[in-house]
Amino acid sequence: MAGKSNRGRNRKGLQQSAMNSSEQSVNLSEQSVNPSEQSVNPSEQSVNSTEQSVSSDAPSNGSSSTVHANGDMSSSESNDTKSEVKDQDNASNQHPAKQGGIHDTRREKLELQLSPGDSVMDVRQFLLDAPETCYFTCYDLLLHTKDGSVHHLEDYNEISEVADITSDSCSLEMIAALYDDRSIRAHVHRTRELLSLSTLHSSLSTMLALQHETGKTAAANTGDAAKTEVPELDNLGFMENVSGSLTNLLSPPSKEIKCVESIVFSSFNPPPSHRRLCGDLIYLDVVTLEGNKYCITGTTKAFYVNSSTGNILDPKPHKAASEATSLVGLLQKVSPKFKKAFREILERKASAHPFENVQSLLPPNSWLGLYPVPDHKRDAARAENSLTLSFGGELIGMQRDWNEELQSCREFPHATHQERILRDRALYKVTSDFVDAATSGAIGVISRCIPPINPTDPECFHMYVHNNIFFSFAVDAELEQLSRKQASEENSKAQRTVSSQNYSQKSENNLPQGASRVSSMDKSAVLNSENIVGTKALSPDVPAEAQLAESEQATYASANNDLKGTKAYQEVDVPGIYNLAMAIIDYRGHRVVAQSVLPGILQGDKSDSLLYGSVDNGKKICWSEDFHSKVLEAAKRLHLKEHSVLDGSGNVFKLAAPVECKGIVGSDDRHYLLDLMRVTPRDANYTGSGSRFCILRPELISAFCHAEAAEMSKSGCHPEQENPVVSDSSNIISAEEVVKPDTNVAADAPSATSETQLQDSEKGEKENLQSYGSRPRREDTSKEILFNPNVFTEFKLAGNEEEIATDEENVRKASLYLKDVVLPKFIQDLCTLEVSPMDGQTLTDALHAHGINVRYIGKVAEGTRHMPHLWDLCSNEIIVRSAKHIVKDILRDTEDHDLGLAISHFFNCFLGKVQAVSAKGVANNSHSKTQKKVHSGHHASGKSSKGQDKLRNVGYVRKKQSLYLSITSDSLWSDIQEFAKLKYQFELPEDARQRVKKISVIRNLCQKVGITIAARKYDFDALAPFQVSDVLNVQPVVKHSIPVCSEAKDLVETGKVQLAEGMLSEAYTLFSEAFTILQQVTGPMHREVANCCRYLAMVLYHAGDMAGAIMQQHKELIINERCLGLDHPDTAHRHKLFSSTCFSFL
Repeated sequence: MAGKSNRGRNRKGLQQSAMNSSEQSVNLSEQSVNPSEQSVNPSEQSVNSTEQSVSSDAPSNGSSSTVHANGDMSSSESNDTKSEVKDQDNASNQHPAKQGGIHDTRREKLELQLSPGDSVMDVRQFLLDAPETCYFTCYDLLLHTKDGSVHHLEDYNEISEVADITSDSCSLEMIAALYDDRSIRAHVHRTRELLSLSTLHSSLSTMLALQHETGKTAAANTGDAAKTEVPELDNLGFMENVSGSLTNLLSPPSKEIKCVESIVFSSFNPPPSHRRLCGDLIYLDVVTLEGNKYCITGTTKAFYVNSSTGNILDPKPHKAASEATSLVGLLQKVSPKFKKAFREILERKASAHPFENVQSLLPPNSWLGLYPVPDHKRDAARAENSLTLSFGGELIGMQRDWNEELQSCREFPHATHQERILRDRALYKVTSDFVDAATSGAIGVISRCIPPINPTDPECFHMYVHNNIFFSFAVDAELEQLSRKQASEENSKAQRTVSSQNYSQKSENNLPQGASRVSSMDKSAVLNSENIVGTKALSPDVPAEAQLAESEQATYASANNDLKGTKAYQEVDVPGIYNLAMAIIDYRGHRVVAQSVLPGILQGDKSDSLLYGSVDNGKKICWSEDFHSKVLEAAKRLHLKEHSVLDGSGNVFKLAAPVECKGIVGSDDRHYLLDLMRVTPRDANYTGSGSRFCILRPELISAFCHAEAAEMSKSGCHPEQENPVVSDSSNIISAEEVVKPDTNVAADAPSATSETQLQDSEKGEKENLQSYGSRPRREDTSKEILFNPNVFTEFKLAGNEEEIATDEENVRKASLYLKDVVLPKFIQDLCTLEVSPMDGQTLTDALHAHGINVRYIGKVAEGTRHMPHLWDLCSNEIIVRSAKHIVKDILRDTEDHDLGLAISHFFNCFLGKVQAVSAKGVANNSHSKTQKKVHSGHHASGKSSKGQDKLRNVGYVRKKQSLYLSITSDSLWSDIQEFAKLKYQFELPEDARQRVKKISVIRNLCQKVGITIAARKYDFDALAPFQVSDVLNVQPVVKHSIPVCSEAKDLVETGKVQLAEGMLSEAYTLFSEAFTILQQVTGPMHREVANCCRYLAMVLYHAGDMAGAIMQQHKELIINERCLGLDHPDTAHRHKLFSSTCFSFL
């Protein structure tokens, strides 16, 4: 726990309102205090959304320190809270908070407030973050009650389960516990972490505020406060020099405070056996700032300086040194400079906003890196961590069973409010940890640090199991189509045929994660079971059309759809149906799908475990009454219809899910539903052979159902059957009735002054909320409209023709609703600035929020051609998405040592003028990764010679086409134009290369691929503006299914309705309660928490509490900077509103 404390998302605390600060009192060793919120780490299973005040220095022995854990305002802010808001402070309290004391091992006293619902882990997290106790990691807690009884507290207990703390005079005592091998290593890791400021993330707003305060102080000291100098703003003309202003998008690194020269594990490790018997666990070599070298012994009880000076271990304690229960305590005794520097570190962290000390779950990839590149200095601790924490060298202990943890959390009781919070928090923690572990594992898979479980098969067939996570590859088949088309123009007819056939075979044998197939090949036990990845080899006599249809399951789209389907079933949360934890990691051109391991799937033949669905495209369908009843319950909530299908033998089965889904019973007797790539019906506007996974978005289905229900209600026509024929598309509800999504992409129109900007923004938000609140609730009616997910597919449907025609008509009407109603309304909203995306990501978010797939972006571009800025935005996004597939293919076929050269060459072709390539460069790249794949395929066992020939020929064609140095600017842009036409049905103009917004496009592409470039000025008029040294890093891009807190989301939605109706007190209560719940579940570093802060700021602004509004806006800014990035449009927009509010407050 100790070693991970600063990786947490936040600290929890009392379930008190975020605005309760009127009762604060802080006295810490007669020092001035900076009240700040400290957050508990849900990754350490703590619950408090505690916001506490901390001292900047540890009190001396015998002193008393009082810390109240409620309130999140500074003293200046608390006095400005309006009475209307103050009345609501206790509305969200579930339990009365009682004050108790904590006595640490040095008999110092800390006072805090606890709620009976708080757990022991909450207290531990408080102590882990408090400056007085942050370096203690191994201790027990004893609870002293009023009656004199003493209770030992276990970590995972709630305090109320141990004793009644509602009475006063309760105290907790910290008692030093014994170290073991694992805990003492964690203690050393925690100590190193404390001595670094790498976990402190200063926000731009905080730095500007500190600069302003420093300027005011300096002016006051000179006695000329009226003439405070305002620093001149740089780069006001950045629009004329966008490239030169890139450096301003990076926050300057924090100045490190050095406490010690080095702390490394000694070469005396491991302790000899006779010293182990005396309690020695570890030896450390420490060099202090004074230049003294110490060899420190860590025992089960304490740390002390031994007498070793040379190459011989002398375990006797050093004469001039004493022992301490913590490493920090010992270093403070032997090094005065360490003591002084450590105090400065604590002061720095205490002066920062508490949100800046909290780690973000999945921070955005930075597409810019420092320039010039900082010097890489020696760091023995960093070197040790890179070795001891690498693959295969983890700390000793049992690997986590991710599936069992996840399913056990889902089975937690959730009848009461507190039970739901505990369940949501546990699910969030386990899923977050899984995504973190899956990302590390995927990097190891692609970097070849993790061996495959089937090494005798070709590389493209490899599967991996690491840390109880199953990894497999998905193949981007869309680019293969373009490659085959180009090959047909350049190669002979024979080569063209071979390429087409082998593309089908290669893609089929790289099926994505969810294709739970039973292999008919005589392979290992893994392949004989319902493998969650699926590697069934195709028979050479299977028709090419069928192979092509099967190969579509290997596309990126199917992996995306499976993740969305898994998330949909997790959200409906039907008891008895379980899904695997899942994440998609894009790294170096590869797409890796990570899943928790299905119980029993790796142990022998489990061919009888399939209870529902089909593993062979409907030839044989399994069915279970018990399983079907559970799936049917989920289907009703997902607008899916129970329908009949035929298997290959003509048998009729009633299903409530796609035919290709797999219902499997694991060895733990749980029912798992896999392969959820089509939980919404197919898009009838895309019915071609290559559009099998073009499905409608769930937002569109919900909007269509609401629209149909409203139309039926208007006409007084009530459905007489479960799935009626919908009305003609011309009678569909008007576009104004489309459900408005809750997005942050609707930037407000600029106004003349900063004050009116804020008013216009608040007014626009309020109008949107009013339209939201005025919509009638039609959930019950919309449930009547159900869709058959298997229409417009190759599966055979049973039932009468009229029913099948009705099902097809429903899907067709929903597709027409998308094309004829939603899409034109979205284009109209863009043109009227009701929706104002500022970059490619916000445009994508806006499309998705309205239920529009990105494949329709070409139609959006055509509809906004008369609006130059919108047309440029859409066309740039199409260019980036087309280029993304090409650069990923280049990365996938490039050796590691050529990655920097390949990326810089691609960027030069993309934005420069590369016309020719040297033969030397081509020769240097001749040994490509593709050649290795062909070689591995040649020596693979269990494959037919015909299959080997196919693989070799495909490798030759791909090698010839994928050499990155053979690309020129003309050929690259030709590929982009052709890809845009093929995928998005959009004709790029002839001058697209000249019109493209270079910095914007580079930023968008880097974020999508995970590339980091140097933040320097680029000369885009040069032939080759990029150098190899400009490419700094390639990072993984992660998609996940981390759950959201539905209860908090509902509170926010209800609060928006109350705010729209002008009921400020009620809205404030709801938003505060949602904020408190989210703090306990996700911690502060989450976009939903930022939304709560935004709405709280709106309420306080309308209530006239400007100081409170500024405080909430500051919190939102910090979260947005950390979760979205400093250059995200939402962050920039919130900076504008923040400055407007501050200006109006002056």
